[in-house]
Amino acid sequence: MEIRLAGITEESIVDGPGLRLVVFTQGCPHQCQGCHNPDTHDINGGYTTELEGLFRYIERSAARNKLLRGVTFSGGEPFLQAGPLSHLAKRLKVLGLDIVSYSGFTFEQLAAMAIKRKSVGQLLKQTEILIDGLYSETERDLGLAFRGSRNQRLVDVAATLTSGRVILWEDVSQKIWA
Repeated sequence: MEIRLAGITEESIVDGPGLRLVVFTQGCPHQCQGCHNPDTHDINGGYTTELEGLFRYIERSAARNKLLRGVTFSGGEPFLQAGPLSHLAKRLKVLGLDIVSYSGFTFEQLAAMAIKRKSVGQLLKQTEILIDGLYSETERDLGLAFRGSRNQRLVDVAATLTSGRVILWEDVSQKIWA
């Protein structure tokens, strides 16, 4: 199975909690004004790679870096490639890595899409935190954790799926110091 990528960042502390490896997918229908990753928009840009090779690459990175908490799927729009990413996420979780996914779609839109595209629902279920919503340049706020504009949410996916309503993620590690 192949996936189209824009690139990979091996260590990030701004794309989700803890130290993360970030997989930037290629292709995005949203074209948000002021997007941080405009080079990821072209659906034909970037490069294709085999999913197995990508998994092995991440597996080696995690073995070398014991501080790596998880993997973030960013983009572009990761949910355009929900099938390969859901397979990858399932395997990464076996390694003890958690999954954060960014999307310009809201949780509600993704849940509706999942009715026809099962892979969307499968990727949602593999995701611990969904950072959802279009980037809005007029709501830009550099002080927010893991997102660029105030309209975007940090969704606790498991709690949301269990409760049937959107539950926002809270960083409980920060409450220790509060």
